[in-house]
Amino acid sequence: MTAQATDSLIAARRRDSTRRRQRVLSALDQLAAAGQEISVSAVARSAGVDRSFLYRHHDLRAQIHARAAVPENSPASTAASKQSLLADLANLREQSQRLRKQNIALTARLSEALGAEVFQASGIGHTDESEALRACVSQLEQQVLDLRQELEERTGELDASRAANRDLMALANRNPAGAP
Repeated sequence: MTAQATDSLIAARRRDSTRRRQRVLSALDQLAAAGQEISVSAVARSAGVDRSFLYRHHDLRAQIHARAAVPENSPASTAASKQSLLADLANLREQSQRLRKQNIALTARLSEALGAEVFQASGIGHTDESEALRACVSQLEQQVLDLRQELEERTGELDASRAANRDLMALANRNPAGAP
């Protein structure tokens, strides 16, 4: 595709997006003037655009939500009930978050309590014994590391001795026993 064709496609797309934005703003004004429900779906339906267009354009969606939050020229009881429903929704979301956190904390505490109970019932021992076992394991791990290091050193010495032995054997084979 040529650069000119690409530029013309970009320009056409911008014009289309601008027209759709204008239709959305016009539909938003018409819905507000008519006192109808203002929501993303209602505006998208009225403007003849897909809802995904509104979700991609955060500024348009913010205008829709702002206009929806403004009380209409309808009776005050309707506007207050809509606002109270939004407040109730926010409160319920917060309560749900608090309950979720509390549930996680209680699950962790229950898991610890059941784990301690199973540990005691298994007869493995008390916490002092497990600490002693951990210390013993740590000491044994250190011994293993020390022994591995010593083995590597000895392996290096053995390899050096073998190399020296090969060199001596090669030298001895070149010079027979009686030759100087």
